[in-house]
Formats: sequence, C-alpha cells, structure tokens
Amino acid sequence: MSLQLSEKHFTSAQPESAVRRIVTFRVGDRTFGIDVGMVREIKGWQATTPLPHAAPHVRGVLNLRGVILAVYDLRTAIGLGTTDATATHVIVVVDIDDKTAGLLVDSVSDIVDVPVSAVRPAPDLERDEHGLIEGLVLLDTEIVALLDLAAVIRDGGDNQDKQLRVA
Repeated sequence: MSLQLSEKHFTSAQPESAVRRIVTFRVGDRTFGIDVGMVREIKGWQATTPLPHAAPHVRGVLNLRGVILAVYDLRTAIGLGTTDATATHVIVVVDIDDKTAGLLVDSVSDIVDVPVSAVRPAPDLERDEHGLIEGLVLLDTEIVALLDLAAVIRDGGDNQDKQLRVA
C-alpha cells in the first residue's frame, strides 16, 4: 500500500500565506501534524533492518525504490515506548533538510487547511529550547501538535529530557 501526496492535488480558495495545509496522523490517542509539502508519500508498514548503535527512536532502515530510508518510531520519540508494528501501521515518508526519512505512526487521519493565525505556540514544557513540537492547533475538539521534524529526526528519543510531553 502506498499513497502519493502532492500539492497539486489540493486547492484552496484562500491565499497560501493565510493557510497552512497539514497532514494529521495518530500515535496512540494523540494527534500530530506536519506540513503536507514535507510529505512525499504514505506507505504501509514494512519491516526494517535494525542498525547497531542507533538512537532508540531509530527503528531501522528500508529500501524504498533504491533509496535507503531511515525509519523513526514516533511513539518512541515522544516517550510512549516502542511501537509493536502491525499491518495497520503506516510509514509517513517525509523530505526534511535534503534528506528523506520515514515516520512510523499508527494511522494517517486527514489533510486539513489551518489558518496560520490558528497556530498557537506550544507551552514551554520542555527543558530544552529544541522541543519536538512547533505549535498547537485546535481542530474541532481535538488538539493537534505540529511536529518539528528536524527535532524529531535529530533528537527524538535520544535524550529523556527532550521527549515530548503532551497530555
């Protein structure tokens, strides 16, 4: 299973500067989001090859059409333990800082347009300025944490003090 996402498939009547298009996904009972422009594709779970001495949140690597892709376990990165991956889990393939990486998540929920003015700063719950969330958005009655992908990939579950703490 693989789903290709591209900006050209989505249109908005509002100016791009006023709207942020995000892909939302679930890890446990929490909802997260990232900008749709960072998402290359969404693919079904595929077993990874573990790497020795990798950070705890690095699930391993896999071959994605000739590209060796590091897969990060988002559940581990946010401090909820290791994902017991099944056929229902998905890998969100993202492009970040000239790299392609995968995020192991429980499921992908939706693609939504969020007014830039609706993005609120994350509470200062982190001990370090390099937190894993860049902002929060209220969608209906649900709070969506917008991930800082660079921080997830760089720091993720590597340090207990940098784990995301969202209720």
